[in-house]
Amino acid sequence: MTTGYSGKPLVQKLGYKDGMRVWFDSMPDSVRAEIGEAGLALSEELVPTSGVHAAHLFVTDKIALGEKLEALRKVLDPAGFIWVSWPKKAAKVTTDITEDTIRAIILPNSDLVDVKVCAVDAVWSGLKLMIRKDRR
Repeated sequence: MTTGYSGKPLVQKLGYKDGMRVWFDSMPDSVRAEIGEAGLALSEELVPTSGVHAAHLFVTDKIALGEKLEALRKVLDPAGFIWVSWPKKAAKVTTDITEDTIRAIILPNSDLVDVKVCAVDAVWSGLKLMIRKDRR
C-alpha cells in the first residue's frame, strides 16, 4: 500500500470504512487498485442510489461536475461525503476545473461544503464535500 507525502495510506485519507456503500465515477485503475489493497469490505454501486455513504468523482469538465453533484446530493446519506478529484496543473491534463471552480459550483446554490483537501496521486487532487451540519 503506497502513501503520499502525508505518510497516510490513500484509503485512510479518503475516509473509506468497512461496510460503506460507495460509488466511483471515472476512477483511474491505479487509484482503484490502491483502494483495493486496503482490503476493505466496500459495497460498490454501479449507479448511486438513495443512502449512498460515499462517492468519488474524477472530473475534467465543470458543466458535467455541476450536473453530477446535483444528482448525487439527492441520494447522499445525510452523514455521507463526496470526493471531487480534478487533475493537478503539473499533470498537463486538459481541464477547466480547479479547487476554486468546485467551490464556486457548490457554495452559492447548495447545502454542500468543502471540509478537506488531499493529494490522491501524482495526477489527481481531491476535495471532500459534505452536507452542512445544520441541514443533515
